[in-house]
Amino acid sequence: MNDKLNIVHLHWGFPPIIGGVETHLTVILPQMVKMGHNVSLLTGSVEGVKGKYDYKGVNIYRTPLMDLNWLYKRGLEGLDDEIHHTFSSFFQETQPDVIHVHNMNYFSKIHARMLEALAKKRGSPLIVTAHNVWDDVLFLKLMHKINWGHTIAVSHFIKKEIIGIGVDDRKITVIHHGVDEENFRPDIQPDKILEKYPQLRGRKVIFHPARIGLAKGCDISIKAISLVRERYPDVILVLAGSRNIIDWGGTQQKDIAYMVNLIKHFKLKDSVLIDMYTLDEIKELYALSDVCLYPSSVGEPFGLTMLEAMASSKPIVVTNTGGMPEIIKDGINGFVIPVRDFEILAAKINTLLEDMKLRRRLGYTGREMVESQYTKERVTKDTISVYRKVLNKEYAASLENA
Repeated sequence: MNDKLNIVHLHWGFPPIIGGVETHLTVILPQMVKMGHNVSLLTGSVEGVKGKYDYKGVNIYRTPLMDLNWLYKRGLEGLDDEIHHTFSSFFQETQPDVIHVHNMNYFSKIHARMLEALAKKRGSPLIVTAHNVWDDVLFLKLMHKINWGHTIAVSHFIKKEIIGIGVDDRKITVIHHGVDEENFRPDIQPDKILEKYPQLRGRKVIFHPARIGLAKGCDISIKAISLVRERYPDVILVLAGSRNIIDWGGTQQKDIAYMVNLIKHFKLKDSVLIDMYTLDEIKELYALSDVCLYPSSVGEPFGLTMLEAMASSKPIVVTNTGGMPEIIKDGINGFVIPVRDFEILAAKINTLLEDMKLRRRLGYTGREMVESQYTKERVTKDTISVYRKVLNKEYAASLENA
């Protein structure tokens, strides 16, 4: 088998679009290039960004036909020929040995079916990473009616959900995300972020790095901070907003409006900072923070911010939902609390603020876990191993004959 592979990825977004999947791609794609493979990505168009360019050795191709925000407004009807031409041209230019798609087991039946047909015609395995699951008919149909060569689940929680709808467990491999531990590290100095936001200087900083939304538990963080402020008047909650996201269904602005009103209700104007931050600013915010939060109120598939906090040696409080308890061990590298319990969240924040040694121990343990289990090298190596397995004809035959 050829050691050097032509690998193509397809996903709806890539920076400057911000999200967990997008960040994951910035971690693994350049690492695949470093391992000697040819790597290309087809993704959605973004205003002001070139249609084709190089990103750390990765060939990036952009098309409006992969822009979910545009597709949601426009609708999918009548796009078959254009999608077929775009995918065909992309594969003709890149000549993939492996086609790896992300969250394309949802959103569009047209895209999934077109990919299946073209992958079969080329004889290239079609691999999907399920970064999420959806409880509706479209997800059910696309998981079963598309011939996925293999499914990568980002957590055991996601794998169990997929098995629960009848997918053969032998065709699912769990690969937890990795993080660039060189980008997120304990020794980063927060000078620039303090210069930009002087109101953070000398404050007890609580960082909620996930984008603003009810599903991400931002309302729970706000309610908790209203209680923490009673003991620590100098506390400040930092929420990370973003205009560059995939907002399928258009819920983002509604959620932000609710958060703003909640802040006004609790008179927290001087105790909450909401803005949009660059990657460098995010790294400095981790460095500046005393405690990180991710109190998701839904079955969070993974939560990449957990790894970023751990790599930055910061304790993090998460909820007992989805894949997060697979990474955060209560009292070891953070705390795990019940869903939507803002009182317990406030109590955990208070515990961490009053005990510097505890904060340091949980953060140090988190960094050790990242270095041993969640590096960019590890996640990329495990992903390449899946490619090798699926390209092995004996493996494919064993599943067909079972």
